[in-house]
Amino acid sequence: MKHVLRAGLILVLGVFAMAAMGQNGQASLLDAAAAGRTAEVSRLIAAGADLEARDAQGRSPLLLAVAGNHVAIAKALLAAGANINAQAADRDTPWLLAGAAGRAEIVAAMIPLKPDLTIRNRYGGNALIPACERAHVETVKLLLSSGIDLDHVNDLGWTCLLEIVILGDGGPRHQEVAKLVLDAGADPSLADKDGLSPLAHARQRGQRAVAALIEKAGGR
Repeated sequence: MKHVLRAGLILVLGVFAMAAMGQNGQASLLDAAAAGRTAEVSRLIAAGADLEARDAQGRSPLLLAVAGNHVAIAKALLAAGANINAQAADRDTPWLLAGAAGRAEIVAAMIPLKPDLTIRNRYGGNALIPACERAHVETVKLLLSSGIDLDHVNDLGWTCLLEIVILGDGGPRHQEVAKLVLDAGADPSLADKDGLSPLAHARQRGQRAVAALIEKAGGR
């Protein structure tokens, strides 16, 4: 009888130990991804840690890796099957954040995995709009190859071209992203909620080079 009780106790303790290891593995993967501890992440992935564990803000290990620009970790998580469309409490996904933050190398690794281009960020935008606003030139080039909607209008009533003008500084990098999206076929005359076109905004702001690009593309 004692042997049976002892065996049962060992089994119960083993189950609790495994459960604790699983929880610790999830927490450790989140922590390791956020901190950029590549070797630890690789070890945890190999040990079967939950790739879709979430922190208190609903952020996955992949989203944390993108936020920290930990490229090797992001690639390891992607290779292991981490979800690029997992949305956090603030509506960021790894894909959306990679675009907005200008993580060009991570965006390049994500494109072959066919991200969901219909998911929107907290402003109702796609990955291209904030990438253009912040003039992430290399990231914009990559996003344009993904089939993303060039003329998507966010909750503010702005397209990527409007954000380039309204929130940009008209300098060389914003000129470059304006040319990129216009050459890719963005509508040069799609106006905001008040009926002001990108060209009108560019003229108001004294962005002569950007205005010239819009005019050349047929903007009015």
